[in-house]
Amino acid sequence: MEELDEEMIQFEKDHPSKKSSGGNGGGSSSLRTLAIILGAVAVALLIALGVMLFQKSALVKDLNIDKQNLTNELIALQGDYDALSTTNAAINDSLNVEKEKVGQLIERLQKTEATNRAKIREYEKELGTLRSIMKGYIKQIDSLNTLNISLRNEASEARREAQESKRRYEDLQTTTDELSKKASAGAVVKGRGFNLVAINESNKVTDRSSRARKLRACLSLIENSIAERGWRNVYIRVKGPDDILMTDDSGKVFTCNGEQMIYSASREVDYQGEEVEICIYFAASQGFEKGKYTVDIYTDETRLGSAEMILK
Repeated sequence: MEELDEEMIQFEKDHPSKKSSGGNGGGSSSLRTLAIILGAVAVALLIALGVMLFQKSALVKDLNIDKQNLTNELIALQGDYDALSTTNAAINDSLNVEKEKVGQLIERLQKTEATNRAKIREYEKELGTLRSIMKGYIKQIDSLNTLNISLRNEASEARREAQESKRRYEDLQTTTDELSKKASAGAVVKGRGFNLVAINESNKVTDRSSRARKLRACLSLIENSIAERGWRNVYIRVKGPDDILMTDDSGKVFTCNGEQMIYSASREVDYQGEEVEICIYFAASQGFEKGKYTVDIYTDETRLGSAEMILK
């Protein structure tokens, strides 16, 4: 209060014209003036505070942008490390270590406030170090790739020569196989003179289905000096007018060129390289109907031929 009274006295001294208005009027005017001054000061302080808050908000925003940019650069660096590859196991192990460091740095950065400028600067330095290390690895890998290209060219030439040698060998092998096949084919016993007839109870040929008791298939095994000598099986497959294979229901099976087939009847013959005539008989338990009959004749090596007849 004493300070206020002193300010009022000083104010009256500085403004003597105000005294004529009386003591009470002068005091009231001084208070209003003081209030105006204080209000102006308060407004100025509020404006200053608002400016400071705005500047701080803008600064925080800029710092967050800097942090995000640094994060993006680290993620891009991580991608660059992922893109590096080499067949050198030691370099790959080192690359994995550096990639792990980048990942850890990203994690630390994400947990750090953007306003922590000291840490952000520290992370920026680490980013620079990791980039320098990556450049060193790129040079190593480029050198290795250059060496590998040279080695690949040499290997390619070696493979080309090997393929050419393989091709010549395969051509020779093909020629040998063809000759072998021709020799094998030439060693196969063949047949001719195929004939199929029906015979009656007196073993005489008949064309009457009512008199037929058996079918007789005859042929000659041709002379072949390079064929293997010894016993051979000759098989017949008889089909009736309904084109169904006729058998004696015993389910007899033989194999020719890897394929299993049921046969109607067979005969074993001693082949000694000279032509030999053989006949094979087949009797149907159900008898024979009118129509066309066919017979296919085989050995274990090949199909010899066929014949047909008609019963009335």
